Amino acid sequence: MKKEKPTSLTRRDFIENTTKAIAGFIIVPRFVLGGKKPNGESYTPPSDMISLGFIGTGKQSKGLASSFLNTGEARIIAASEVYAAKAHAFIERVKSVYEKDAKLGTYTDINLYPDFRELLSRKDIDAVVIATPDHWHAVMAVRAAEAGKDIYCEKPLSLTVKEGRAMVNAARKHNRVFQTGSMQRSWPEFRQAANLIRNGHIGEIKNVKVNVGAPPIAYNLAEEPIPEGLNWNAWLGPNAFKPFNSELAPPVSKDVFPNWRLYREFGGGMVTDWGAHMFDIVQWALDMDNSGPIAVTPPDGKEYKYLTYRYKNGITMTHEKWEWNNAIHFIGTKGEIKVQRRKIETTPTSLASQYIGETEKNVYKSENHYKDFLDAMRRRSKPICDVEIGHRTATVCNIGNIAYQLNRPLHWNPKKESFKNDKEANALLGRTMNTEWGIKI
Repeated sequence: MKKEKPTSLTRRDFIENTTKAIAGFIIVPRFVLGGKKPNGESYTPPSDMISLGFIGTGKQSKGLASSFLNTGEARIIAASEVYAAKAHAFIERVKSVYEKDAKLGTYTDINLYPDFRELLSRKDIDAVVIATPDHWHAVMAVRAAEAGKDIYCEKPLSLTVKEGRAMVNAARKHNRVFQTGSMQRSWPEFRQAANLIRNGHIGEIKNVKVNVGAPPIAYNLAEEPIPEGLNWNAWLGPNAFKPFNSELAPPVSKDVFPNWRLYREFGGGMVTDWGAHMFDIVQWALDMDNSGPIAVTPPDGKEYKYLTYRYKNGITMTHEKWEWNNAIHFIGTKGEIKVQRRKIETTPTSLASQYIGETEKNVYKSENHYKDFLDAMRRRSKPICDVEIGHRTATVCNIGNIAYQLNRPLHWNPKKESFKNDKEANALLGRTMNTEWGIKI
């Protein structure tokens, strides 16, 4: 058999083959290239870091920024804010986080945009974190979805029911991952409560008491001088003009949560502020994430002592003060559960630590609300508090506020998302927004 003559390798062949070899390495999964930390954990390579833009840099953004950065899987590269002092304070806080924790990588300057639409136009931003007052949520979230950004939006999701549905529709239309900031779903005591109820450990649920604060009032604050560096018209955004008062946008020197949430034009009072947390857990535990109550009745001093929701299965839920603040009391035929942040008590007491087996019903498990969002972005899946869930919870809050405002019983159709035979109540499911910022609802 004749031997083949060895093929000579020209310089051109060598370069071409080397290029092909390098190209082969490029398709190696990126997590492989990340390597290991000294403690055995995997590094997140720069190519897998998720780039975030923050819209709204007030008090709530402080904790959110730290929570996302502490995952080691995200970096903040842009921010949008209409109050200059708050924007600069936010940037300095983020910078200090990087300086204290070398494993986060090298700090790079955060670009600041007074108009959030400029931030949305950046192709290198993967997702936005919306931490503005409630009256801005829908306007920003819909535009973010249209811009191809995934979205983390603070609770309560929306100011009105129709705005919430618009947010869901935009997220679905543009295939966006959308996490609502109801982080209690990622806390163990609330997950335990939901699992106990789903599996019948306290029998049939008869009544649920939810202790959160009062409904909103109409805006009534005196006008004050607008501080330097605040674009008040931009803060109002889609809303009709209201005079500035520092209760709505306190200076950086006052490290407090602003009181815009107390006024109907901007928020839903404590019914939506804390209610968006506590009513959310009730919806979760009762397996009502895609539905809601069918009736809501305000207190009448007679038969109804408290605002009362009724579900189709006969369960009632009251907005009622009891011993624990910002907490839930589930009452069943075989036992009870009381739960608030970092605390759960049960009757029988053993249920608080009852193991929920793999063969039992288990709700979605997340141990970190922010990492869960980032993981969902990579999987292109729904996170633990998807936009539909956030919308349904905000709806429970909003229809309760409408019942308080009209002071009469209302019949709700959760499928059609409208009140039965009540034009006045249905008119309150949306609101008028100005032409510059308004969205279709």
